[in-house]
Amino acid sequence: MIHQPSVLSVAVFGLFVALTLGMSFYFARRSRSAQGYFAAGGNIHWFVNGVAFAGDYLSAASFLGICGMIAFYGYDGFLYSIGYLAGWIVALFVVAEPLKRMGRYTFADALDSRFHSRGIKLSAAISTLVVSVFYLIPQMVGAGALIKPLLGFPHAVGVLLVGATVIVIVVTAGMVSTTYVQFFKGSLLILFTFLMTVLILRRGLHVDDSTASTTPQTLTLLPNGQRIANGLPQGLGPGQADLRPVGTVHRLPGGVQSTGPLGPLEFLAAIRESEVVLWTAKTVKSDDGQSTTTYTPRPTPGTDILRPGNLPAFRGIRGDRLSDKLNFVSLMLALFCGTASLPHILIRYYTVKDQSAARKSTVVGIASIGGFYFLTLYLGLGAMTSGALDVTNSNMAAPLLAKSFGDGELLFAIISAIAFTTVLGTVSGLIVASAGAVVHDLLGSLLGKRMSDHEKIRSAKIASIVVGVIAMGLGIAFQRMNVNYLVGWAFSVAASANLPALVMLLFWPGTTRQGITAAIVVGMVSSLSWILLSADTFAEVYGLDPASSPVPFSQPGIVTIPLGFLVLVAVSLWTKSAPQAT
Repeated sequence: MIHQPSVLSVAVFGLFVALTLGMSFYFARRSRSAQGYFAAGGNIHWFVNGVAFAGDYLSAASFLGICGMIAFYGYDGFLYSIGYLAGWIVALFVVAEPLKRMGRYTFADALDSRFHSRGIKLSAAISTLVVSVFYLIPQMVGAGALIKPLLGFPHAVGVLLVGATVIVIVVTAGMVSTTYVQFFKGSLLILFTFLMTVLILRRGLHVDDSTASTTPQTLTLLPNGQRIANGLPQGLGPGQADLRPVGTVHRLPGGVQSTGPLGPLEFLAAIRESEVVLWTAKTVKSDDGQSTTTYTPRPTPGTDILRPGNLPAFRGIRGDRLSDKLNFVSLMLALFCGTASLPHILIRYYTVKDQSAARKSTVVGIASIGGFYFLTLYLGLGAMTSGALDVTNSNMAAPLLAKSFGDGELLFAIISAIAFTTVLGTVSGLIVASAGAVVHDLLGSLLGKRMSDHEKIRSAKIASIVVGVIAMGLGIAFQRMNVNYLVGWAFSVAASANLPALVMLLFWPGTTRQGITAAIVVGMVSSLSWILLSADTFAEVYGLDPASSPVPFSQPGIVTIPLGFLVLVAVSLWTKSAPQAT
């Protein structure tokens, strides 16, 4: 294992978890009513809510996934940052103030504000649950990736630990505690990301001529679960053998061995003129069930690292295949459109008192998120050249980067604990959104069940436990995939199912309740079907030949998002003379 658990790591981790749970119990007294539990009573200050937006949005995908993608592939990972940030333009100028005006607790409130339709309530509630669950998967995968080096537990144990902690947070105090946990971890995440960027620039770049850094490595998984690293079995059980840490500069401009401290632009210029060792993986499975993965170093010019097209999902930028180009455009479209469609982001507009506060909190959120995403480029490139990368796990690039500075133990422990708190905050927001959909939309509005505030909160807590357990199971099942890639799927489903209905309701008077319902259902089903039939799912989830996938590319957004708009317009025109009642 590249990082062995230490007393310091465990102590810092325990401190952060204790602080998080302490906030939950402290704010529990503010969640006596349904309004307090689902929307924090609408009393959150706009600045706190803005930073909490950043806490909600800067999930495991942002911190772990993007840094890992940049560290392994270069500029391609940063394109995710650009896509995520650009999506806030839609949130600020399209949905922020109208959404606050139209709803009380949930996304379905806003869509159904004019029609009072059971069909809208049902479809929007199901969409909220589906998107939330898809977004929960990468958070849980990231949690498992963190816990293994931090505490020495297997991936499954890490997922279960996160799930149990989040359920306690949500069951204790709902949206109030979730908001302040987000504020806490968002502030710390931005602060320590800036600190690590400063350390990266002060360290500069240096050449590593050691043979170990530029020779292939192999990892063999035996049928009994034992791992053999570089031909040498280590340990007695699964998961106890690991490869050497990697991440080196092969050549610097001018033939120097070290650059010394660099400025932000000088660092990027030095990377561009250098040659850095990247790694490619190839897995071969034998007839007896033995799987061997060979990791091969590939000295790569910095000019290639700082241009897109290295990541398999982005190969269409440089290639000639139309399907690859469509896959890239489809992903970028989903990232741009998905932000304003994520349930746990949308419900945060209900935690402030008015439309002006909603707008100001969005501006604060954009500033915080933009600053963080700018720094992810330096974190990823710093991890790429740190000598501390785990070639088998891109999700651990940022925490292992922290370990590479000097002794690094304390910084590693803090960064890992912040990343863990990041997972806790995002997962708790998603579970609150899911619980609101179940209690407020399905039980209350759709089934007409009359409940007191006490009964609503009790039902929400039960729903939170159920969703949490589902998320744990999926987090274990999808552990092999990069968390950032998984989030791309969640954005695709959100943008396909939710955005057409929300945008057309706001800007087209001809929208009907039937059109909204049809758009949600078609967008959700089509995007889910496409994802489940994609080559990536065939290879990474089902273990099947990706060539047998029936869809031409893996990202559905370029097809399913326009399809949602077309269905809404067509159905609305067809039903415009029908009575718009329940």
